[in-house]
Amino acid sequence: MRTNNLQRGSLLLQVLVVGSIGIILLWSLVGLVRVDILSARHYLAREQAFHLAEAGIEYYRWHLAHAPTDFEDGVGEPGPYVHDYYDKDGDLLGAFSLEIEPPLLGSTVVTITSTGVGAESNLSRSIEARLAISSLAKYAFISNSAVRYGAGTEVFGPIHSNDGIRFDGLAHNLVTSAKDKYDDPDHSGGLEYAVHTHVSPTDPLPPTALPARPDVFAAGRTFPVPAIDFNWFTADISQMKTDAQADGLYFAASGALGYNLVLSTNDTFQLYQVDSLVSPPSGCSSVGSQSGWGTWSVNNQTLLGNYNFPNNGLIFLEDNVWVEGQINTARLSIISARFPEDPGTNTSITINKNLRYTNYDGQDVLALIAQKNINAGLVSNNTLTVDAGLVAKNGRAGRYYYGNNCSPYHQRDTITLFGMIASNQRYGFAYTNGTGYGIRNIIYDGNLLYSPPPSFPLTTDQYEVISWREL
Repeated sequence: MRTNNLQRGSLLLQVLVVGSIGIILLWSLVGLVRVDILSARHYLAREQAFHLAEAGIEYYRWHLAHAPTDFEDGVGEPGPYVHDYYDKDGDLLGAFSLEIEPPLLGSTVVTITSTGVGAESNLSRSIEARLAISSLAKYAFISNSAVRYGAGTEVFGPIHSNDGIRFDGLAHNLVTSAKDKYDDPDHSGGLEYAVHTHVSPTDPLPPTALPARPDVFAAGRTFPVPAIDFNWFTADISQMKTDAQADGLYFAASGALGYNLVLSTNDTFQLYQVDSLVSPPSGCSSVGSQSGWGTWSVNNQTLLGNYNFPNNGLIFLEDNVWVEGQINTARLSIISARFPEDPGTNTSITINKNLRYTNYDGQDVLALIAQKNINAGLVSNNTLTVDAGLVAKNGRAGRYYYGNNCSPYHQRDTITLFGMIASNQRYGFAYTNGTGYGIRNIIYDGNLLYSPPPSFPLTTDQYEVISWREL
């Protein structure tokens, strides 16, 4: 009997040990399940906070589509701006809080920080998004007419024409046209492809397939593409005049030949009245009846005064304008126009001496917007540098034809343009007989795309997301 009691005691001990282990394992399993449930709830709360933050970005993108200049959420005072967020059944899911940084002068970039918090959790997540409206500086060069880029032209940046393009230089970015084929005005013969080259071997005529030609079109060519309506981005110079009179600088007609502005790095400029122009050399005269032909080079001038750069960055002159000098951390638009608008009295802007930035990281931006032409005159620098976005509203960006009788100024060495060019009529700083600038470098300034100079033309009124990150 004693042996049986020992056996039963030993069995009970084993049952207790196994039972204890089972209970421990069960509680461990319960704990694990509990942790998993808490983890799932935590994950769900974080995801909900993230989606609420996203909802805040999308809300303000919608708000800007209806009120593109309202950076105070319609309340007219600084934020943050808190909005409750409900589902389709009217149940409160949480809220998002918005902080809005408006654009800098001339820029279109809006920075939105949205923080989402769930209704049943203190967890939050934040997203920063930058929204902007693109300016006409989507392109290094854009034209409303047929254009020819001769040998020696090198372009860094996209190129577009609503007509045809003959390109005989080197394009580092995409070249596009709104046409399929066109009649090249520089020679006779059949229709040619809308984007073509005469660099040997000359492109074949349609319908023969085009070769790739990476030696000319390094990033390729595409045509036809949708035309770009010049009215979208042709500057509303009348409004610019009003804005310059309100908070910028406005100068009426000079009573002479125009004005010369010499920009300085201390945010000031000297303003001169242009009294006379350089006379053309003997035998140097207009060829081909070019409208407005002349030397466009200052001979005598009178100092009118020194001026600070205006608060809103707009300098409007109701006369012809010459510009030179250098800026440092400035954002300016210089506009030349005469009212009422008349083709016979439209005004132009001429750059004969270097016009430079100090910084090339977007701190310096300059626009020259001419009612008619953007010129390089007869007596222009042999090596000319122009840092600016150039807009020839009704005319062209280029140089008049100065033949051999205009020696020694008929041939210039190099022109380097950093920025972009919009030319309504045919662009050109050189001619096929070797006159003009032998080397033309057009370098695209991507900083102008979303942070253009004040009142610079835009291509749309809709904001798009240009960057997004979770904080």
